[in-house]
Amino acid sequence: MARPEETPDFLEFVWIWNHLQSQQTPQPHRRIAQWLQARRDAGDQRLLLMAFRGCGKSTLVGLFCAWQLLRAPDTRILVLAADQPLAVKMVAQVRRILERHPLCRPLLPAGPGDWAMDRFTVARQAVLRDPSMLAQGLGGNITGTRAELIICDDVEVAGNCDTLAKREELRTRLAECEFILVPGGTLLFVGTPHCAETIYAPPTAEDAFLRGYRRLTLPLLDGQGRSAWPGRFTPEGIAALRSRVGPLAFARQMLLQPVAEAALRLDPALIIRYAEEPEYREAGGRAQLSLLGRRLLSGGGFWDPAYGRPGQGDASVLAATYVDGETNHYLHRLAYITHDPDGPLDPATQQCRAVAAIARELLLPAVRVETNGLGRFLPALLRRELARAGAACAVIEHNSRRAKAERILSAFDPALAGRRLHAHEAVFRTPFPAEMAAWRPEAGAARDDALDAVAGCLLAEPVRLPQVSPAARGPSWRGG
Repeated sequence: MARPEETPDFLEFVWIWNHLQSQQTPQPHRRIAQWLQARRDAGDQRLLLMAFRGCGKSTLVGLFCAWQLLRAPDTRILVLAADQPLAVKMVAQVRRILERHPLCRPLLPAGPGDWAMDRFTVARQAVLRDPSMLAQGLGGNITGTRAELIICDDVEVAGNCDTLAKREELRTRLAECEFILVPGGTLLFVGTPHCAETIYAPPTAEDAFLRGYRRLTLPLLDGQGRSAWPGRFTPEGIAALRSRVGPLAFARQMLLQPVAEAALRLDPALIIRYAEEPEYREAGGRAQLSLLGRRLLSGGGFWDPAYGRPGQGDASVLAATYVDGETNHYLHRLAYITHDPDGPLDPATQQCRAVAAIARELLLPAVRVETNGLGRFLPALLRRELARAGAACAVIEHNSRRAKAERILSAFDPALAGRRLHAHEAVFRTPFPAEMAAWRPEAGAARDDALDAVAGCLLAEPVRLPQVSPAARGPSWRGG
């Protein structure tokens, strides 16, 4: 039997298995494997792994169990899941790994012994009452079981957390794990949120169930809207998935946000999607810009700046919209403006240069700059960069006096209700749809930078009455 110091690290163990299966080890798998190894080496005993659906987190946790048995064959592992078949699925997978992984052959028992789908015992020195690995559903009786490692794999599902009574029952059953775990043992939760009052709520939440747990959260999209696994989840595939499952399920299962159903005050599904680009032409000495065959009458950008380091704090967002004669709004570009902290130019100049490039590309006649707080010094810099870029674009200073939630509602409610808000398909590959679905008026700390920028564009446009030809006059009903 290999001693722990002779056992390869977990990432190498995973790589060997994937190589045997003719599979790659993508970045999400490497990150999860390194995190599990680091937490074990640090002696952390309360862990939560949240990763988007379809990333293979349960498979990796199964490999982690096999690796743990290789390092310490006397380990007893209990797998809890929402139901028995799901728990058996993981135990059976670990058994297959032990049978086929070249490093695990010493763990195979000499005789038939205890080697079933839902429980098995490896070759070990200790004589213990419990098997090496056991599968149980939450409804099963685990009283009297003991384990050094408990895996709570997808214990929260849609069917056991949709009412208050079910959520309380779930928490009661999970609390039993503390009596099953031996002193010094490890409890690892693996799953995704299925409700707003999820057991995976952030530790700052008032009723956080897993407060004090070390966490790894791996959403499908990062703060810049980039896929965590671009080889498998392409922008087109992500957009199609979001459309099929809806914004609520996508936010919960893929972005790992415990969004409440009431939060869908602003539903991204009400936005009309398009893929065309504006067409510019000159006729009779006059310039015209059209989109989807409709002539555009106005447009502009709204910039809500921020100076924080990329990926930290508020986002610096530029929204660019057009409006046609029928009062349809077209959100054509939503840019998250970043800067290089190590670049030769200061952050303000870098961002102004990026905004100027977009204004020139989209032929924006004006850009409004939010001057509350940090933006008060930007208009002059932006005018300079627009002049350098050769963009005929005016800079308008904007000082918001209304509450942000009031601005957002007054801008989006009428546009969505009248189905007058269109958005380019590239907008749906940014964090904006998830931010929109998760937004609530009463949530003061919610991320709303993109919403605020788009609202600024919508509110800046004057209300236009549709151009309707007058009706033909019929015969007068009046005599004479």
